[in-house]
Amino acid sequence: MNILPERSLAPFHTFHLDVNADVIIEANSPTDILSIWQSEEYQNQPKLLLGQGSNMLFTAPFQGVVVLNRIKGITTTESKQGFHLHVGAGEDWHQLVEWTVDNKMPGLENLALIPGCVGSSPIQNIGAYGVELKDVCEYVDVLDLVTGEQQRLSNSQCLFGYRDSIFKRAHKENKAIIAVGLLLERQWQPKLSYGPLSELESDFVTARDIFERVCSIRQEKLPDPNVIGNAGSFFKNPVIAVAQRDKILVSYSNLPSYGVSDTECKLAAGWLIDQCGLKGHQIGGAKVHQQQALVLINTGTATSKDVTQLAAYVVEQVKQKFGILLEHEVRFMSATAETHLAEVIR
Repeated sequence: MNILPERSLAPFHTFHLDVNADVIIEANSPTDILSIWQSEEYQNQPKLLLGQGSNMLFTAPFQGVVVLNRIKGITTTESKQGFHLHVGAGEDWHQLVEWTVDNKMPGLENLALIPGCVGSSPIQNIGAYGVELKDVCEYVDVLDLVTGEQQRLSNSQCLFGYRDSIFKRAHKENKAIIAVGLLLERQWQPKLSYGPLSELESDFVTARDIFERVCSIRQEKLPDPNVIGNAGSFFKNPVIAVAQRDKILVSYSNLPSYGVSDTECKLAAGWLIDQCGLKGHQIGGAKVHQQQALVLINTGTATSKDVTQLAAYVVEQVKQKFGILLEHEVRFMSATAETHLAEVIR
């Protein structure tokens, strides 16, 4: 455990906004995390467990303790079914993906270059190019912050949904993710149905080919958070009724959509924002990215207020044009607790 001398959170979240926390502590083990939560010194202070802050927007200085999850370690075992990986929550997600490709354990390649730590991946049920974490997650190990007990949750117990899980609901306050178990099937089948990956030939493609193609696509479309502050996709792709989609198609025949069920479909939030002419739209130091409308960026001087005002403007414009209310994928953190855009701007 390491109590850091600095208070600025700018290096510890990818929006790089100039906001402070009262205390910032690195935790290297479950024991470290538990001791912080049970410490008399911090007992009455809000506490936030943070990985790389790749999906976090601080709407105000955090009046409490930010705990950086730095639990490391990767172990592997094999079975007839495939490769079983046990990964510490503090491991870097993209580095893990690249490591599996290098070691001929395919299955994660579609999820390359998603920023963040492994421990954050189940919270959002991260996904890209036709693959979600739930497709490869075998279990999630959690630490009960009240009792100190460790528990293993199966895939089904995690209640995965679209950018959703039990860790955003019932386990949001009382559980800390300390490790994730992944199962990479021995009988690997490439996932090429989504977007530009369909151009690859399924009979000859390798996991390395997919990995490099995904990296190339993401680097072309998305700004590097180490260079330009951002939290990746700011909004969720909305799921709407097929009947509502069909009404929109009357005026917008090129509307991209993806079937979810017989009655529901998913639209591309970035396309909706782009149709509102919002690429490059700027409020203060916050801006809609010029190449990818789904991403809001910090041009270097953005404040929390700039970002929330821009997000609210985008939501309102899409609502007026299409009658669809976008939800933010990025987590909003107030001075003491998680919040939402509607609460921040009212």
